[in-house]
Amino acid sequence: MLPTYRNALLGTILGVLGLLATTADDHEPPKPPSDDSIVKIDSAYQSTAADRQSVMITVYNQNFGLVREVRDIRFTRGTAALEFRDVAQNVQPETVHIRPLRGGLRVLEQNYQFDLLNPQKLLEKYVGRTVTVYRYNSDTGQDEPYQAEVLSVNGGPILKIGDEITFNFPGRFTFPEIPDNLIAKPTLMWTLSSDRPRHDLEVSYLTNNLNWKSDYVFVINDDDTRGDLTGWVTLTNQSGATYENARLKLVAGDVQRVTPDPAGRMRMEAQRAMAADAVSQFSEESFFEYHLYTLDRPTTLLQNEQKQVTLLEGNGIGVDKKLIFYGAAYYYRGSYGEVVSNQKVGVFLDFQNSQNNRLGVPLPKGIVRVYKADPTGAQQFIGEDRIDHTPKDERVRIKMGEAFDVVGDRRQMEYKVISGCVSESAWEVTLRNHKDDDAEVEVIEPIGGDWDMIGSSHEWQKLDAHTFKYVVDVPEDGETKINYRVRVRWC
Repeated sequence: MLPTYRNALLGTILGVLGLLATTADDHEPPKPPSDDSIVKIDSAYQSTAADRQSVMITVYNQNFGLVREVRDIRFTRGTAALEFRDVAQNVQPETVHIRPLRGGLRVLEQNYQFDLLNPQKLLEKYVGRTVTVYRYNSDTGQDEPYQAEVLSVNGGPILKIGDEITFNFPGRFTFPEIPDNLIAKPTLMWTLSSDRPRHDLEVSYLTNNLNWKSDYVFVINDDDTRGDLTGWVTLTNQSGATYENARLKLVAGDVQRVTPDPAGRMRMEAQRAMAADAVSQFSEESFFEYHLYTLDRPTTLLQNEQKQVTLLEGNGIGVDKKLIFYGAAYYYRGSYGEVVSNQKVGVFLDFQNSQNNRLGVPLPKGIVRVYKADPTGAQQFIGEDRIDHTPKDERVRIKMGEAFDVVGDRRQMEYKVISGCVSESAWEVTLRNHKDDDAEVEVIEPIGGDWDMIGSSHEWQKLDAHTFKYVVDVPEDGETKINYRVRVRWC
């Protein structure tokens, strides 16, 4: 009986051992990971501007730009960190968009490292640590080393050398190493999950301090009837990066952006460099509710560079010179007598932005500077004005300044109160022309409330509900007087 029980127990044990052996044989032991599947988090992969395959810059005339670049990234299978270097120092990290052109890549985490290496930052990182300071000994003619503990760097380094605490210690600081959390250039740091060791990676982001503006040179002929217009794009790159052989696009229009906290706004310093060309080099097209201008060749935008490129040209544009004498709405609310005497008459240049007038292109906002040749043929500057974004087939008005030889007076000849909020007044506008030729002057009269013209010495034109005007000729070295009576009700 006992041997039988032993045999049964022994058989059970051998059976269990056999089952375990069989199970072990059916499953191969795990293989060690191959080199291309090792996760490298401690030692990140790096990408620099040298990996760029293409770069495109879209600049908005509101001091920001869109950077889009494609890089050939040498990476790994699995999860690893990637340092994406040579990005704009003024990048907005929250706007970064990453897209692998062939898929197979996923972003797990993004960090923007902008604690840049400089003497102050380096000293701050060494507070509480020991550095070596070399001080020149004039007797020996050599630098002598001192071991110094950095206690503070507020207002200058405070050091402990031996048993003494000192500051303003003259010498050359040396450091054993660069701290890990200091970098030479702004860097985007990503943790990526990849299914292949190489990618064509498209990265786009918005950056501040990338701006462009329009400037125009308008040269008019001798009789002020035609002019030649040249438009320039002035591009300023202070984004903190250089873009070589970039495809350049410009967006003109008022793009809505959320206003940042004033404490976080970037400080912009004016720095100038200029490169000019005499040929129009931009193609223009409508884009959403704005206008897009594309440079027809790649260009390099250096950090802290200002570049000028021709935007447009128009020759023989028809121009209307206008002399305008403006009034004011408050004149009709009380008794004044002589309102103005020897008031300057404004000088304006008007032109139609149309194909029939040899132009007809969208004009981005900017400053128009006007020149005219003097009797010797030398070009002279005669005025400038700022224009807003102007579509084609719209009229452009440029204020040149005030006329020297054409002046005017405005007198209230009579004022009568009809009722509590109704008055009637008589006016005399005198225009004097001291030039050697006749002058045509527009008199623009803004007027508030409900009004009726009771009588007038000259033909007048109603421009809108609160404005009327006269167009009169003033003879050479003579004067013209306009008399009118108007009734106004303002309640």
